Amino acid sequence: MKNNINVVAKSLKKFSIKTIAVAGLLILASCETDLDKINENPNDQASVDPKVLLTYVSKDAFQVNGDNMYASRMMIGTDGENTYQYMKWNDASFDVYTKGILNTVKMMQEAEKINNKNYSAIGKFYRAYYFFNLSLKFGSIPYTEAAKGEAGITQPKYDSQETVMAGILSELKEANDLINSNDKIEGDIIYNGDASKWKKLINSFRLKILITMSKKTTLGSYNIATEFASIAASQPLMTSISDNGELKFADAADSRYTMFNNSGYGSSLYMADYFINLFKARQDPRLFTFAAQTTAAKEAGKPITDFTGYNGGNPTSSYSDNAALITAKNISKVNDRFYKDPTNEPSSVLSYPELEFILAEAAARGWISGSAKTHYDNAIKGSFSFYQTYVKNPGQYFSGFDVNQYLTNPLVVYNDTDPLQTRLEKILTQKYMTMFHQSQWTSYYDYLRTGYPNYPLQTGVSAPFRFRYPQAEYNYNSTNLKAALAAQYGGNDNINSKPWWLQ
Repeated sequence: MKNNINVVAKSLKKFSIKTIAVAGLLILASCETDLDKINENPNDQASVDPKVLLTYVSKDAFQVNGDNMYASRMMIGTDGENTYQYMKWNDASFDVYTKGILNTVKMMQEAEKINNKNYSAIGKFYRAYYFFNLSLKFGSIPYTEAAKGEAGITQPKYDSQETVMAGILSELKEANDLINSNDKIEGDIIYNGDASKWKKLINSFRLKILITMSKKTTLGSYNIATEFASIAASQPLMTSISDNGELKFADAADSRYTMFNNSGYGSSLYMADYFINLFKARQDPRLFTFAAQTTAAKEAGKPITDFTGYNGGNPTSSYSDNAALITAKNISKVNDRFYKDPTNEPSSVLSYPELEFILAEAAARGWISGSAKTHYDNAIKGSFSFYQTYVKNPGQYFSGFDVNQYLTNPLVVYNDTDPLQTRLEKILTQKYMTMFHQSQWTSYYDYLRTGYPNYPLQTGVSAPFRFRYPQAEYNYNSTNLKAALAAQYGGNDNINSKPWWLQ
């Protein structure tokens, strides 16, 4: 992989000679001069193979994000006040436009030159992935005019959230129609060239977008429930953890697990009691793969599988109060595999278990026929299968465990006769329990749209609905930004302003 990344860097250097970065969105703008011709290296190719760009884009997109672990009440910090833990964040970055989206667009352009539709299809998936997450983070964003600097658009307009979400659904539909499952995709570090698995991921991601819009009935020209049912009934979807949209890490330079050797994980990061207690109450051995025993439990010689040996800190308490638990030897650190194992577990943007939870929720809501319980049970079984497959020495955690017996636990068992809110709480709680360092901010967004699981919050503090726009946009694209703020939030760029998808 390192060689591939170096090739990308060399190839992109060629592009940088012919382009300028515009602050704010930093989208490519054409800038050919005589100087360009002087600086052209006759030994460099005039273009870069899309397979090289695919490797680069995939590696970037699938990295682990740790900030959401605080907001989602899974981890806490003990060396200072973490803005995510205490729900006090402010603005976020538009860097993804210059990294992920720009490189994706370049990959698609290079694919067109050689008439390779598979790279174009995967490019549409990555565009949808990036714009989906950007819009959930901010609200309205540049979409239809984004990444068009070469066409002279250096201050792109902002599109409404509905326009963005409907647009990326259409792009994914086009991607599904474009991709040729019989052609091997070179440079593919996600599915090793298997286009049929990309097709499953593309269609499964369409369902993820639609379920995320569950508070709405329509999305542009799409009826959300009808479109969901149509895709679920007619398109290939993920059917096992082997279909997970995930990046597997390797013990090589530039390819190791994102948090490997992260100093914070080895010193000041601990588990939140809210997250730990869900597993303890259910006698769920996945806990042992996420958390380490307390120091007191280790010193007492308790077995790793003794649930009483695990304890978390309160995410709503001051960091000094939680630091006191360290002195008392009564708080669990994050399992050291997350910062000591260079390969650890794969990082997913969408997994088979998550898809099954999505299908379970859709069935519970009446969007699709079939058994919500079956999908729910499949999701939980898939999650256990994931950890039993990828965690080193799984026998030390799961020996004697019976997932079918676990599914009969009163706190776990799904009953079709329960009220809808009870069923949704079961689905969303178990979905949340599968997402430790997985699927980015999905758990937090699920909480915002459903209220499940019920996050603990400080008195007088509400969970933010969004991030503020980056300062660079105020500096370089202020006219379009202010128009977007006026249309969405009455001109106020506030983290507690509710975006369209939640209204």
